[in-house]
Amino acid sequence: MFNQASSFLLQTVEFLLVYPALLRFYMQLLRAPPRNPLMPVVMALTDFAVRPLRRFVPGFSGLDLSSLFWAWIVEMLILLALFAVARANVLMGGPQVLPVILFLALLRLFEMSLYLLIFTILVQVILSWVSAYNPLMPVFDSLTRPFLRPVQRLLPRVGNVDFSPLVVFVICQLILIVPVRWLQDVARQMIAV
Repeated sequence: MFNQASSFLLQTVEFLLVYPALLRFYMQLLRAPPRNPLMPVVMALTDFAVRPLRRFVPGFSGLDLSSLFWAWIVEMLILLALFAVARANVLMGGPQVLPVILFLALLRLFEMSLYLLIFTILVQVILSWVSAYNPLMPVFDSLTRPFLRPVQRLLPRVGNVDFSPLVVFVICQLILIVPVRWLQDVARQMIAV
């Protein structure tokens, strides 16, 4: 029971710290409109860590790498804490365990990015049905356009229905099921967890 409660709390902390940092990075990468209702929330949740990190992790080509680095650090710490809760003493594995933890954290960030994309597309689709002129629509459009546009070019609309979100959902799920899970299993076997 203690393990389940601890895992739940760690996953909640992960949700509150990592997802906003990833969203901040992708909003800047994909040029989301800076004046939108979502930006103050994301900034409030991440500024305490990202601003000090900018002294050590400078931006590159206009990208806020400090927010991505913050997400990676937090994810590594969460993974170590989750392994500790599971009573897996990964630190006893020697120095070869650290690169595996670093890789697992990167892989987890990639997995979370795919979930963020799925959620963003889902919210965009629902908003397009309910409130097409919602102030968040430009934000969601900028975050999803690079992924939906290529599919929209290949797959024409049927009637007035756009099936590109469904295709992107399927592609994301296949990526999550096949390569991501396989790489996670291989990495976990390397640290014998």
